[in-house]
Amino acid sequence: MKIGQPDEERVFYHGEARSRELLMSEPETRPSIPPEELREGSDSFENSSTLSRGETGGIFRGTRGVRAIWRLAIYLICGFFTAYFAFWIGASFFREPVRGAAILWQEMYGQAALVLAAFAPALLMAHLEERKVDEYGLPRRHAFGKMFWVGAAWGLAAISVLMIALRGVHAFYFGHPVLHGGRILKFAVFWAVYFVLVGLFEEFLLRGYTLYTLARGIGFWPAAVLLSCAFGAIHFRNPGESWIGLLGAAAIGIFFCLTLRRTGDLWFAVGFHAFWDWGQTYLYSVPDSGTMEPGHLMRPSFAGPDWLSGGRVGPEGSVLCFVVIVGLCVAFARRYREVKFGLGTESGG
Repeated sequence: MKIGQPDEERVFYHGEARSRELLMSEPETRPSIPPEELREGSDSFENSSTLSRGETGGIFRGTRGVRAIWRLAIYLICGFFTAYFAFWIGASFFREPVRGAAILWQEMYGQAALVLAAFAPALLMAHLEERKVDEYGLPRRHAFGKMFWVGAAWGLAAISVLMIALRGVHAFYFGHPVLHGGRILKFAVFWAVYFVLVGLFEEFLLRGYTLYTLARGIGFWPAAVLLSCAFGAIHFRNPGESWIGLLGAAAIGIFFCLTLRRTGDLWFAVGFHAFWDWGQTYLYSVPDSGTMEPGHLMRPSFAGPDWLSGGRVGPEGSVLCFVVIVGLCVAFARRYREVKFGLGTESGG
């Protein structure tokens, strides 16, 4: 799942400093509540922080501090200006017209800039909210650890199952290799790094700080559904995208939220996301959300109606993709039963 590359003007900053009087005030003392009594949206989950303190209600502040929507606005506006600045710098490295291998390095730089735009504002918000940035879904102690690689294995296996299913209904043919020698490894590594950046950016942007914050206002699963719909809608800008592909992106967004809920962080989702995309773009050499990249391993072909094969969208535009996603959700929910991420003990996880 890959969001189309934005223009230089695109992407997400601004905030208000708190008054000296409020910064110097004593944090509110709250009683200790047993975990089993906690519920989503409870005061017990709010940190006594610069953006959390306060007892008065209003448009900008609720009974537990600055409302979630305004925190999200600060985060997204900060991200926009971070990305704009990063792309402005990048323009000096990649003078138009960009040709040959420079196009691929320009794409790599663009993804790195988007990762910076997603993470830098989170560091600011963590400082303002007096939290650890690790609380937003990507704890550094788990970086590229076991769950990342488990997710990578699930992602590669899932896209392989989908491609085999498409071959089984005669909607896809694997074709033959078009890369040889050292180029096979070179492009395999290039696209692996690229799609890890894609996974980091898209997962943290839509299921990191945003989900963490929005869930405190409306609950985990309502926030998850809303952001998954946004994830699908963002793919509308991709060339050749279809309504089936958009729904598929939203559906797999729900699966990623489930993995966050059950594993406690986003590292499984990042690994899955990265190697699902790597499998499409490099290994099976098919369009990824309507985008066909150079440097792919095979020369495959599609046959049959677009609703079955995916057509220009790629396998994510096939109705069989929904079957795979449902299977993933069922298998994952059975394998990982314990709720490890959330704002309390929500039954039914």
